[in-house]
Amino acid sequence: MEGVLKRLADRSAARPPAGGGSAASLWGDSGTPFHYHFTPEDFARVRAFIYRHAGIALAPGKMDMVYSRLARRLRAREIDSFGEYLKIVESGDREEVEAFINALTTNMTSFFREPHHFRILAERLARRPADRPATIWSCASSSGEEPFSIAMTAREAQQGNGPAVSILATDIDTNVLARAKRGVYPVDQLQKVPEHLRKRFFLRGDGKHEGLARVKEELRRMVTFRRLNLLDEKWPLRGKFDFIFCRNVMIYFDKKTQHAILEKMAQVLEPDGLLFVGHSESFHHTQEMFRLCGNTAYALRR
Repeated sequence: MEGVLKRLADRSAARPPAGGGSAASLWGDSGTPFHYHFTPEDFARVRAFIYRHAGIALAPGKMDMVYSRLARRLRAREIDSFGEYLKIVESGDREEVEAFINALTTNMTSFFREPHHFRILAERLARRPADRPATIWSCASSSGEEPFSIAMTAREAQQGNGPAVSILATDIDTNVLARAKRGVYPVDQLQKVPEHLRKRFFLRGDGKHEGLARVKEELRRMVTFRRLNLLDEKWPLRGKFDFIFCRNVMIYFDKKTQHAILEKMAQVLEPDGLLFVGHSESFHHTQEMFRLCGNTAYALRR
């Protein structure tokens, strides 16, 4: 961090402020001028706040990214400096705290991402007795591609005779949850969905909706969308889950936060349930709770 501060100090001293910015504007790591006043101290406050409230450990090199995402909020609220904006966030303004977290949350997803997990899920559901309902939690559902992929997998595995399946889809970002509830996607985002599933589960738009596709009600009824922060002390969950999808989420948390979240997940996973994680995630530090039982699939050790 000291190196970052020194580079920023050198740049601000060597270059004049950009046109339209205040005289105290700084330059980012990439050499891009900051038109709003944004200091290393402001960046440190952003890192501390997002860690406390969302568990996200922002790397020191993310100053430019933070500026570009939060500058939109300054424009929306007609604020001239990050210092002034952060006072509003730190005061606990509920609406702005939500907007702040939404802006800094990364939402990268696609239909049937990491397809081996859906094959495992299909195999498990196909063997499941019809009188034993299955509960599934997608805990970082983003804009809905993951839970709807789960729903399609369940329908295909059941062939009309399987157990009832209910899916809880949660995310900390209310913006992506709103998009997920609508269930409308550009057609080019469905490329990873097999053709027979596209025909069965999506309605193609026409006229002013041409180029869009909507998830059919059959799948939408299977999924319940809710906001949930994994850092909350208590999760508003009912009962336990047979499958939990927590993929490419833990990479944003430090080991201490990962361990705390996984401890709570172990408490809401059925004894014979499975936890699916991302391909770049491994939990060697939680071997007392989980054991690897497939390609990035974990079961409870006990």
